[in-house]
Amino acid sequence: MADLDIVGLGMAVLDVLIRLTDMPTWEHGSSISAFRLDGGGPVGTAMAAAARLGARVAYIGTAGNDVAADIKLRELERYGVDLRWVVRRPAPENQVVLVYVDERTGERVFAGLKTLGDSLLRPDELDREAITSAEYLHLDGFHAEAALQAARWMKEAGKKVVLDAAKHAGPVADTMRELLDYVDVLIAGSGFVPALTGKGDIWEAGEAALELGPSIVVQTEGADGSYTVTHDDRFHMPAFPVEVVDTTGAGDVFHGAYIVGLLQGWDLRQIAAFSTAVSAIKCTKLGGRAGVPCFEDAVAFARRQGVAIP
Repeated sequence: MADLDIVGLGMAVLDVLIRLTDMPTWEHGSSISAFRLDGGGPVGTAMAAAARLGARVAYIGTAGNDVAADIKLRELERYGVDLRWVVRRPAPENQVVLVYVDERTGERVFAGLKTLGDSLLRPDELDREAITSAEYLHLDGFHAEAALQAARWMKEAGKKVVLDAAKHAGPVADTMRELLDYVDVLIAGSGFVPALTGKGDIWEAGEAALELGPSIVVQTEGADGSYTVTHDDRFHMPAFPVEVVDTTGAGDVFHGAYIVGLLQGWDLRQIAAFSTAVSAIKCTKLGGRAGVPCFEDAVAFARRQGVAIP
């Protein structure tokens, strides 16, 4: 059995990134300033980032049988992600997303295939031994039934579960609430924790979320940095200034870097600073993974911001 630090089970997509100033309409076309094919998806990108930062990583999910699927998997493999437990479907790849990136701000708009959520991974397709061989399981709520089964196995094995709860508006899905019973570290995008708890204040929302199972709650707020709440502490980590090209994947690589920090045994302020550094550097290039730095460069960048990282 593989000796793994992290297993990621969730969404991995092929991103088609288009950088432009004005979106085309049916009446008026538009020129683009840059184009890139890159791997994407919350768990897929987090695992690529963690592997780039030196962790031993495997990805579990699904892929199709066409060229798009081959590219998607190649973009994980070239970072050193173990793909032995990926399930190939006898159909074209359906996890493909068009990403329109605003040349002026680096913000983006996504347009995914309508079939993106079809043919999800089933619990009976999972390898329990492979999953529980890792110290951490990282989930994003995709493949919901399989994710829940894997989380249960990890808790039974005394291992840790990290959940990426993306930026959110509206009610939280029951499947995400059910997962929280097994989650040790909740890292959520803007709006998720308030929607989960009904608390508008970011600190109160974090404290309420702790009562649902996690021992660490982090809410990322883009340019405003991140907010961490535990039973013993709370703190804000500001974002680090960089020249932003593309914010695609910034939260995803934050998750991958955060788990690497946990594996290092650092304190939570150091982990938050390291993750913020990785995310900031990523934003300087087009694509969710293209800008992810190596471990040494991320530590050096954080130190230049005045953070004492070992």
